[in-house]
Amino acid sequence: MPDGTDGSGARPPVVLTVNAGSSSLRLDYVRAGETADDLHRTEPPGSDAADRAVRDFVAAHDPPDAVGHRLVHGGDLVHSPTVVDDALRSRLDGLATLAPLHLPPALHLLDSLRERLPDVPQVLCPDTAFHAHLPAAAATYPLPARWRRRWGLRRYGFHGLSYAYALRRTAELLGRPADGLQVLLAHLGGGASVCAVRDGRSVDTSMGFTPLDGVPMSKRSGAVDPGMLLWLLDDDRLSLAELAEGLNSQAGLLGLSDGRSSDTRDLVAAAGDDPVAALALAVYAHRVRRELAAAATSLDRLDALVFTGEIGWDQPEVRHDVCAGLGLLGVRPPPGGNPETDAVVSATGAQVPVLVVEPREDLQVAAETLAALG
Repeated sequence: MPDGTDGSGARPPVVLTVNAGSSSLRLDYVRAGETADDLHRTEPPGSDAADRAVRDFVAAHDPPDAVGHRLVHGGDLVHSPTVVDDALRSRLDGLATLAPLHLPPALHLLDSLRERLPDVPQVLCPDTAFHAHLPAAAATYPLPARWRRRWGLRRYGFHGLSYAYALRRTAELLGRPADGLQVLLAHLGGGASVCAVRDGRSVDTSMGFTPLDGVPMSKRSGAVDPGMLLWLLDDDRLSLAELAEGLNSQAGLLGLSDGRSSDTRDLVAAAGDDPVAALALAVYAHRVRRELAAAATSLDRLDALVFTGEIGWDQPEVRHDVCAGLGLLGVRPPPGGNPETDAVVSATGAQVPVLVVEPREDLQVAAETLAALG
């Protein structure tokens, strides 16, 4: 990493941020709000190749001042960015069933980096923290109270790190304080969700107790009729394992396109000649619009609609189709094309500005890690 100081001769603290996916990982060395070096791998964390890459990447740098880990689901255990100690680590495995695709690889990397960097503080930054104070009406499920009490059943919400960063950038782009904004945010990527923010705080979101709820995703179903799931489990139509595999890995855009692709870029390219690809995109846009419109009922006004996530940032065709169905909210489709940086992409004078913000969970994790360490 190149040298750098804060102007007074002191070196700004360096945070190693860790983002573990189910089949990929990303590590970034962040200093003074900028990434100095990064590692992206497409192997699942825990594989020999991924472990070797992490070991070599960390060994090639001086020890960071802190390590910040994105934790997809904090459950009732981790409500805000929290420094890890042995007592907390011993309880984290109990969360694994809440996000079985994401938490085991994240905990594997946590253990690996605690072993490699024993003197460096490690901080967990939960994606659920942004939604920790959802209004009770938004967070409470209409289930038997004894179930809710026994198992902590509630809407947790996810993509909080992405939303926190996008909200901060939205405030900067609009020249308004974040705590005075009422906005809709859409994180569209491999996982996807929407969120309503009133005066800087999340007041509704589409993901729920787990990251499987809400809009369709690349391979996850999003919300479907629970009665249909009960029917599929009845009479030996599907086993529980088959149902879980289908909902988490074979549904979403992949299922809608009959296995053609889980990538909107492929589907957009094929849609002109392939009605199956066109239908997959139409269902996706419809469901995102539907969730955005529902979330808007938690706001008094709409100051902006913000797209982030890999699809939200890099797929103007999807943004156009989502916006095309939100005329009742005062939203109009923005002109085509992608900005090179975070920007307002709607036409000049639009009733509701449409913004595009690059997803930078690494920068948010770094900021929250330093805040947690005081």
